[in-house]
Amino acid sequence: MMTAPAPMPAAYDSGDTAWLLAATAMVLLMTPGLAFFYGGMVRTRHVLMMIKMSFAALAFGTLVWWVIGYTLAFGPDVGGAGLIGNLDHVFMKGIQLNTLTGAIPTYIYSTFQMGFAIITVALISGSIADRATMRGWLVFVVLWLLIVYIPLAHWVFDKQGWIVKHLGALDFAGGLPVELNSGVAGLAVALVLRAPRDFARREERPSNIPLVVIGVGLLWFGWFGFNSGSALTTQGTASAAFLNTQLGAAGAMVTWPLVEKWRTGSVTTMGVVSSAVAGMVAITPACGEINTLGAVVTGLVVGAVSAYAITLKFRFGVDDTLDVVGVHGVGGLIGLVMVGLFATARISGKEGLFYGGGWGLLGKQCVAIVSVIAFSFVLTWIIAKVVDLTVGFRAKEEYAIVPGEEAERAYDFQTAERLGALVSGRRVASDDELVKQISRLLRDRESEK
Repeated sequence: MMTAPAPMPAAYDSGDTAWLLAATAMVLLMTPGLAFFYGGMVRTRHVLMMIKMSFAALAFGTLVWWVIGYTLAFGPDVGGAGLIGNLDHVFMKGIQLNTLTGAIPTYIYSTFQMGFAIITVALISGSIADRATMRGWLVFVVLWLLIVYIPLAHWVFDKQGWIVKHLGALDFAGGLPVELNSGVAGLAVALVLRAPRDFARREERPSNIPLVVIGVGLLWFGWFGFNSGSALTTQGTASAAFLNTQLGAAGAMVTWPLVEKWRTGSVTTMGVVSSAVAGMVAITPACGEINTLGAVVTGLVVGAVSAYAITLKFRFGVDDTLDVVGVHGVGGLIGLVMVGLFATARISGKEGLFYGGGWGLLGKQCVAIVSVIAFSFVLTWIIAKVVDLTVGFRAKEEYAIVPGEEAERAYDFQTAERLGALVSGRRVASDDELVKQISRLLRDRESEK
């Protein structure tokens, strides 16, 4: 005989719950969007690998969060220092259907935060596109979430975390644990996996720009849930975060193309869509803390700075392949600083430097930034190095030259060629002959260099 579910506590709010259900679905959609975004940016033979890396993060991140991630990030604080949660809720133990986080069932709040964890580790794959093994990536995803992301989530998102409770820094929707963290981690992993020999002179051409645009569209849609959902309510703060997200993206889409035009003489589609991502990255920590003027300024600043920052990898010889450091790392840093400058008491309850608050909040923001950079970089470098020395993380050099996707291809050009041959009567080489021809051409090119 079925028993009736326990009644919801008086604090339960059905409207806020409905909004967070929608926002959670939007956040989870961001990872498939990222798969398209990254897949279109790489060369044809690496499209499927990038898509698989994002979906691997989606699967393994979900399981890690369910087993132990939630309790370490949001369980009762250990020792009162705000560093990590305890193990009371392993496998979501003790969480019932009517257990609330604020006015929202904990089940959906946990799933919302799970989406943050998944997209953060998936972002890192862009720094090592075309030179990581899948087995190394899978091990890295699990270790990095446990050792780096989850403690940072406790520091920032949990009310007992040391950054929000003891330090008093502001981060509305994840500029520290998501954006800055992924950028710094991307730099550390890129250094461990090293740039290929031809990095400085290799021309990286995206394989499918329309796929990139589709990916950005999905990310943009999901970002409204990411930022507005972080208000955990349907009240005014969510509305402010929603509008500021759009304004930040728009501002960056003005200055990035201007810098690109000044540097190269043309404005590219890749630059336009990348600028939108940079704007939304920077506004993430600030969207619920600053007014609309601050949001526009944030977008304008990050568009110009990130457009220049992504070129520095060539100067320093760091193969941050898809510009995770220049967009997410630099963008997250700028957004966190903007909170210290533009925070207004009318929205956040605290005032930044430009609204009479003095240097106090800006100083706290800088302490939080330095702490996360140091924590993320050192531990990520160690994890990547251990993974590389044990199961192997960096793909063999020849994998970057010879296609490794024998079972399936992102684009079946060979079938199209054979259909054309049937019409024209031409002879088409077999699969083995094509592989030999490609290998011979690549060897000839290498010998010429």
